Amino acid sequence: MSNKQFARGNLFHIDTNTNYRVYMMTVLHPWHGVHYGEQAPRIVNSIIEIPQGSRCKYEIDKASGLLKLDRVIYSSFYYPCNYGFIPRTYGDDKDPLDILVLTTLPVVPLTLMEAKIIGVMQMIDSGDADDKIIAVAAHDPGINHYNNIEELPKHFFDELRHFFEEYKTLENKAVSVNEFGDKARALQIVDEAIKLYKETFSKQ
Repeated sequence: MSNKQFARGNLFHIDTNTNYRVYMMTVLHPWHGVHYGEQAPRIVNSIIEIPQGSRCKYEIDKASGLLKLDRVIYSSFYYPCNYGFIPRTYGDDKDPLDILVLTTLPVVPLTLMEAKIIGVMQMIDSGDADDKIIAVAAHDPGINHYNNIEELPKHFFDELRHFFEEYKTLENKAVSVNEFGDKARALQIVDEAIKLYKETFSKQ
């Protein structure tokens, strides 16, 4: 008899020295294994990579699905809000669609959370279009009363623009924020990214 068996969907093997079962959990890839949400595009699942207040640029490793440290930001800048992506989406930059999620407290990396879309920041990063969807945490009562980007204070936009246009300066990379789009534009971008993901990965 093989020493590898299945129990309740989890693969385990029998340690022949101790006769203990050693379980090997199967973990879904955060990008491809998690749904974008039943209420998309208005409310989506988001996976947080970088918590608000961090200088560490974390990102999902496409090959393994693990969270890796891409770099520590060269300048003394901190992410002004939680940064992550919407699973099963695909943008023009060949990455999942980025999302900035406002919360009253920082969120731990790899947290799966529902986010209510309210707008978008459209920018150019090193010559390529790079949209950042703006959302609020759907289950944070301190922030989820916002429904549209126009309701946010002006300083929020100034801070966000300043961060993204300046945080790569010491890396000699140019970022330009073009404009902030409304909720309707953001919903359209999310819809397009979901459609592009299906078209791209259903062929593989």
